[in-house]
Amino acid sequence: MLFSSMLFLWVFLPIVIAGYYLIHFLPISKENKILFKNSFLLLGSLIFYGSGGFAYLGCLFFVILVDFGAGFLVCGENEKKNRVFLTLAIISNLGLLFVFKYLNLVVRIIENLILFIQTGKFGEAFSNMLAMERTGSFSAYRDIVLPIGISFYIFQAISYVVDVYRKKVPVQKSIFNFALYVSFFPQLIAGPIVQYGDINEQLTERKESVPLFSQGITRFIFGLAKKVIIANTMGEIADKIWDNGVTGIGAYVAWLGAICYTLQIYYDFSGYSDMAIGLGKMFGFEFKENFNYPYISLSVQEFWRRWHISLSSWFRDYVYIPLGGSRVSKGKLYRNIFIVFLLTGVWHGANFTFITWGLGYAVLLILERMFLGDLLKKNPVKPVNWIYTMFITIIGWIIFRSTGITQAFTYIGQLFSKGDGMTPLVSLLSMRSVIILILGCILATPVYPWILSLAKKKEAEKPGKPYLISETVIQYAFLLICIVLLISETYNPFIYFQF
Repeated sequence: MLFSSMLFLWVFLPIVIAGYYLIHFLPISKENKILFKNSFLLLGSLIFYGSGGFAYLGCLFFVILVDFGAGFLVCGENEKKNRVFLTLAIISNLGLLFVFKYLNLVVRIIENLILFIQTGKFGEAFSNMLAMERTGSFSAYRDIVLPIGISFYIFQAISYVVDVYRKKVPVQKSIFNFALYVSFFPQLIAGPIVQYGDINEQLTERKESVPLFSQGITRFIFGLAKKVIIANTMGEIADKIWDNGVTGIGAYVAWLGAICYTLQIYYDFSGYSDMAIGLGKMFGFEFKENFNYPYISLSVQEFWRRWHISLSSWFRDYVYIPLGGSRVSKGKLYRNIFIVFLLTGVWHGANFTFITWGLGYAVLLILERMFLGDLLKKNPVKPVNWIYTMFITIIGWIIFRSTGITQAFTYIGQLFSKGDGMTPLVSLLSMRSVIILILGCILATPVYPWILSLAKKKEAEKPGKPYLISETVIQYAFLLICIVLLISETYNPFIYFQF
């Protein structure tokens, strides 16, 4: 069930909100109200997840049961036993993730190795492997369908077990509260990845309020507008370009597709994160920010401090720092960066494109640590830094978007070809898409918060004289536009469901 679907907006969400706040008026103790509210949210979250395929609730229940039990096993007095149980819990989680997310890739690799051994055709086998093609050696094997959000909720569960082992958080003694932490529907299928230490107190001590609920509505609507108005429009253009084949599309069309996808993935994912944060506020939860205008970055390092912050924080806390972080020799520091971004690429999917994408960023980040970062800091012409960062980002998204390495490098080659190619540029654009393209570029910078703060400053200087249309009017105008678009159009994908 998508946040941007009519079923969610007009059926699921109103029922959950109404049921949740009706519990507040029951003549029961505060402790029982929290118990009832959490149980109601848990039930709603399971229905929400089950709507995408009830068969995959088994994976979710497995993770909940394993990690809830592991929490009790890793906090004993015997450090050796604690470490053994921690290792077993992590292996169980990653083993489940491997089967559902990476087994298909392993089968393709083995099938093409068999092809090479049988025929000696290395080029064909290697090309098939990079393109993620099967040869049929294991004809009885059927590709496993990836459960939605499995990477997100498994990482959350691992963070709980590790933090209990480290004595950073207490053991959660209520399986219902732990299940709610893992499966809470606002962040279940697409993040942000919420570490247990950030939410454990909120499970029992949160306070709902009208101002917080109002903030949640505002944040949700702006996230919905990002997704429906900008991301969907940019996505339609990008899909047309990629789906028609990338050979011979020409430089103009190639750049248009790359820029549209760059905007689509940002507004798609940051919009969904905004909606998740807004939904959390409606129920009294506070989630950390997941994006901070990444496309204004002046270096690759800065980009990764601003992009998918919850994932970067997870790898920092549970991989980078345990490996020694930056407080090691330069050689080990570069090794740590390499490992983290290899894993970042692998986390995103079982395809050589994601591995290449992650390794590319690893190399660039190591180069910036070695010497390039100092050159960027000393460079007085900052727009050059921005052009460098955005060029790298766009090339990265082309690799990320492509179905295989061959397609990725074919597309990159088209960026430096001539003209429109086989598809005229004007055939892909309408007046609406041009306006939204420009709007998307502008709003990817902090210009809107700057205008709001300037207007509030002017209003403070001259009370009673409004300088902008009310933000409430703007948000409900966005909501109306989103509803019209959702009713009238069928294109409404979500990129990060595949992770």
